[in-house]
Parts: sequence; C-alpha cells; structure tokens
Amino acid sequence: MSDLPVLQTSFATLALARMPVTRGDTLQAFDAADEYLLNHVHTLALPPNCRALVLNDSFGALALSLAQHCPVTSSGDSYLAEQGLRYNQQHNGLGASSVEFVPACDRWQGPFDLVLMRIPKTLSLLEEQLIRLHGQLAANATVIATGMVKHLPRSAGDLLERYLGPVQASLAQKKARLLFVTPQAKGPFISPYPSRYRLEQPALELRNHANVFSREGLDIGSRAFLPHLPRNLGNARVADLGCGNGVLALVCALHNPEAQFSLFDESYMAVQSAAENWRLCHGARQAEFHVNDGLSGVAPGSVDVVLCNPPFHQQQVVGDHLAQRMFQQAHKALRVGGELWIVGNRHLGYHAKLKRAFREVSLVASNAKFVILKARK
Repeated sequence: MSDLPVLQTSFATLALARMPVTRGDTLQAFDAADEYLLNHVHTLALPPNCRALVLNDSFGALALSLAQHCPVTSSGDSYLAEQGLRYNQQHNGLGASSVEFVPACDRWQGPFDLVLMRIPKTLSLLEEQLIRLHGQLAANATVIATGMVKHLPRSAGDLLERYLGPVQASLAQKKARLLFVTPQAKGPFISPYPSRYRLEQPALELRNHANVFSREGLDIGSRAFLPHLPRNLGNARVADLGCGNGVLALVCALHNPEAQFSLFDESYMAVQSAAENWRLCHGARQAEFHVNDGLSGVAPGSVDVVLCNPPFHQQQVVGDHLAQRMFQQAHKALRVGGELWIVGNRHLGYHAKLKRAFREVSLVASNAKFVILKARK
C-alpha cells in the first residue's frame, strides 16, 4: 500500500489505487476536486447521525474519507469504480460494511443530510440522478457538487438549478471548483430516461438508460460494423465485449439463431439496457448479461467468438489502454482458432497491435474512417 498515491485531507489519510491496478500507472485515483470538497465539508457543522450520499466517486476517495465519520451510501454506474472502492477499503483497513454501494440502475434510500457529487462526463446521468434525489433529501440538507474546472460545463450548473435549487460556484482552487446548491421544493419530475431510437436495418427499437454510450442514436462505429458481423456461426459461444446497449449481439443473434450469447460491460446502465433490448428483440431466447471488468474471470478457452467496439476513454482519461486490455482478455478467453471481431478508427493502428498476440489478423471491411478486423487465435 505504501507505493500508492496518498490522499490526505482533514478527514483521513488514504492510499488509493485506480482500477484496474496496472504496473507503472501514473494516473491517480483522486484529484484536487476531491481534496477541495473534503476539506470544505470538514469545516461544516453537520447534524448528529448525519447520513451521506456520494455520487460518481471515482475509486472511493470521497466515500472512504467520510466513512469513518458517518454512514455513507455511494452510487455510480462504473463497476471498475465500485471495485476500486472495495479494493481501497480493504487496503486501508476499513470494514467491509463502512460504505453501502448502490449501482446507478438501482434506487438508493434516503433521507440524506449530505450529498456530495462528482459531475459525471455524461450529463444525462447527472440529470437522472438529480431527478431521483426528489424526496430523498432531509430538511436543511447540504448538497455540493465538484469537478475539475476543465470538466465542468455550464450546463451542469443549469441542471443542478433546474432540479434542486440555486447554485453558487466557489473560487477555483488547484483548477478545481465547488458548486454549492440550496435545495428548494421542486418536482416531482418525470425522467426522460430510458430514451429510445429505431434502427431501419434491421428494424429494431433500442432502449438506452441515462449513461449508455451514444444514447440518442447508433454510433458510427457500430453502424459500420453491423453489415459485416459474422454469420453461419452454428452454436458458437459468442461474447459481446463492452456491449453498451447490446446492438452488436442483438443483430448478430438475428443472423445466428443457434449461437449462445453473453454480453459484458462495466456500466450497470449499459447491461440493464442490453438485457431489456434483448428481451424486446429475442423474447424468451436465453442470453447471459454480466456487469464486469471486461472478460475478467471468464474461463480461458471457453469462447468461440468475441465482438468488440472498444472504447477510447475511461471517465475523463482518453487513450487506447482499455482497448489493449480488452484484446488481451479476448485472447485469453478464446479457444484456439477462435476469433475476435472489432471495429476501430483507422488511425489507431489496431491491426499492428492485434498481430502481436493473434496468429492471424485480416481486414474484413473498411471505409474512410473505420476498419473492421478479424483476429484468429
């Protein structure tokens, strides 16, 4: 634990790791916004037996700091963030019951005296969370949001004001800012989520909960991939890795009625959306749905085909590190002769990266922006 970055605030001193734990990772599990928020909260006169709700905590920095002082419920949409919370909880010697985690697809139970939130990258998730806060705040509740200035759009403050009450921004400190909210009697509100859009070919309606990638319409990578998905798979075991709303598996399953599908994503709302869409599209046909760190824990050699439209960001961090890790996981899960099918931006050079691990890599199709590749183990 001693080699982990240390978050030191007025509440606690914690050694915190990011998930997944990676050798030589130079990124931290916390930032100046966490420090600013915690040090400010420590100056407040919180009520006895204060109940706290923490939203969108990255890897437990906020929840674990507060947990030694009051009961804490933490809620967010990232399985990796939840795993980070549990990992850091254990490695800092905190009891397993010190923080209750509630996935974003489930409801938390108030009333809460203190609500602390990181402004998420996807503002539709923030909107859904603010709608769910209706009726969950105690009288005179304290509500504070935070983020790094470069990640705090004006529309986040507009949402806080619309659903909760007036917002006062702090001065910036180490490029971080606090947003103080004065809750007022508002609502009730009707959530606009899940949203829906239709595909023309094949004709499908897709439901998308608030934090699903490309929630308003099919992303251009998947659009390029759909006409080239594998066919004639027989009873193959197919994994949709990073499934989002499940569109790749849904369409592939239409062409492969005997194949067995498992869908994986680290977003609770993505897996919730994928499961609902599968039932709408395929009725009683069986499939498995997993909120997971990619294919981590899947038995080696147990999969015949992996479909993947890899992401290029984790929260605010951009890069191909997640894609590389997904390729490694796919290689391990595939049987010898099994195939990984991916779509990717041409400039990312996935062909060369896949060749390092797979026996054969071939180009299935391409356009000006994307390539569809098949890598055989």
